[in-house]
Amino acid sequence: MDCKEIRHRLHRMAEASNEEVQTSAYIRQRLEQFQPSKIITFPEGNHLLAEFDFGEGGKTVLLRADMDAVRVNETLNLPYKSETEGVSHKCGHDGHSTILLRLAEMLHEKPLPAGKVLLLFQGAEETGEGAKQILDSGILDAYSIDCAYALHNIPAETAGTIICKPGSFTCSVVSCDIVLTGKTAHAAEPWNAVSPFMAAQRITDFVMSLNQRDVQREDFCVATLIEFRVGSQAYGVAAGDGVLRFTIRTREDAHLQQIISEIETKAKTEAASENLQCEIRWLEYFAASNNAKETVNAIKECADNLNLTYQNKPIPFFWGEDFGLFTQHYPGALFGLGSGTTQPPLHHPDFDFPDEIVETGAKMFYKLVGR
Repeated sequence: MDCKEIRHRLHRMAEASNEEVQTSAYIRQRLEQFQPSKIITFPEGNHLLAEFDFGEGGKTVLLRADMDAVRVNETLNLPYKSETEGVSHKCGHDGHSTILLRLAEMLHEKPLPAGKVLLLFQGAEETGEGAKQILDSGILDAYSIDCAYALHNIPAETAGTIICKPGSFTCSVVSCDIVLTGKTAHAAEPWNAVSPFMAAQRITDFVMSLNQRDVQREDFCVATLIEFRVGSQAYGVAAGDGVLRFTIRTREDAHLQQIISEIETKAKTEAASENLQCEIRWLEYFAASNNAKETVNAIKECADNLNLTYQNKPIPFFWGEDFGLFTQHYPGALFGLGSGTTQPPLHHPDFDFPDEIVETGAKMFYKLVGR
């Protein structure tokens, strides 16, 4: 299997979350060459599950790779440049999927003595929808899954380095829209309007007061104002509506749920005090990836066996990862795979997954399923 050719093909056909139709079809085509016991599709989303059944007596291990791209325009002049306007693989999911396809080839060439290996190619990771679609389908309930693993490439770390930690590896993250609706009036008579401005200001002050950026603390929180809008560009009209948008991230889910409750109470109270209607929408939820100690130990052991550098990360990554929802259901771990010290950050226009770490990732996965 030519991993470079496959990764470049996936890169060219980059598709955004919930639109991975070509990507899913191509991955299925390549999977069929490695003769899995079965390939399962899902009622919602473009996900694929390839089952490799090696007989009774072993563990059932789930391995996940994400396959959606991000809405970032490709600016690099690559021979395999994205052919989808405004969408490109700037998070490296093309590489993650290639790693899992390479693992399928390894399982075909060197079958395990027993057990089941489930290769899950997941769409809609970037929007936090994919894992829920998969779990809600009930398809995984047919398996007694012993553990689950996933990896993510990590720029600015030496290529091939394995990075992990027990407990929270990535933060809990949620986005929030607060829509405030009052009444407009003529700009010459603003006292006749029901303006959302004062309530919007107090709600924003409250949300920003939640910031506690010392990640060592249990009440760590990063609250980011994304948009503060009151009224519109209509100079004869006094504002009668407003929108606030935030992202909130914490170390653990329990703290995030507490903050969600506090924001809802504050927003509704302030809206009522100004005779405003208030609609709150919570979007793009990512559960914290809580790594089980035994799976982290397995990752370190496999890295040592492969003579790979292992790095214990003292604090979680601040970004969210949809794999976190799986760690709420199965013992598992998300680990990092260094993608190079000169690699630009994730989602940066100049990011491009390095082909040379595909084999490292596949070998790690093969070691993990063979334990």
